[in-house]
Amino acid sequence: MIYYVIALIVFLVDQGTKWLVATRMTIGEEISVIGDFFLITSHRNRGAAFGILQGQTWFFIVVTTIVAVALIWYIYKVKSQPDKILPVALAMVLGGALGNFIDRLLMGEVVDFFKFNFGSYTFPIFNIADSAIVVGVGLIILDTLLETRREKQAAQSQEEGKE
Repeated sequence: MIYYVIALIVFLVDQGTKWLVATRMTIGEEISVIGDFFLITSHRNRGAAFGILQGQTWFFIVVTTIVAVALIWYIYKVKSQPDKILPVALAMVLGGALGNFIDRLLMGEVVDFFKFNFGSYTFPIFNIADSAIVVGVGLIILDTLLETRREKQAAQSQEEGKE
């Protein structure tokens, strides 16, 4: 149950921050947080990460529905594992996916607002949901690496026990 609460918290923080940006800022408006390096800006995205697949709203709605159902099922399946990294990671991805899903479903676009400039390069503008998805996927990769390491250590212990 706690993992669904984590997903809900991610979802609510994402939706709250998007609401603040959408209702308090005009599109294109920027607020400096750290000089020209980090800005809060009001931006809309009709595509996926980095603006790819612009205008494919129904595709994203169908895919996200399938992914969300799969994540809910998988969280339920792995929630009793002794290692808690994977279910937390899945919850973060679920919360982020649902946050962007609601935007696409209700408005046909996603509200993005974190803008980072690295010299002349501007990183694609993103939001809390995107951040949760990226951190969640990073944790899934970490969990996979740790699990592989544990399996190798267990296999090595078994080999040493046979000798």
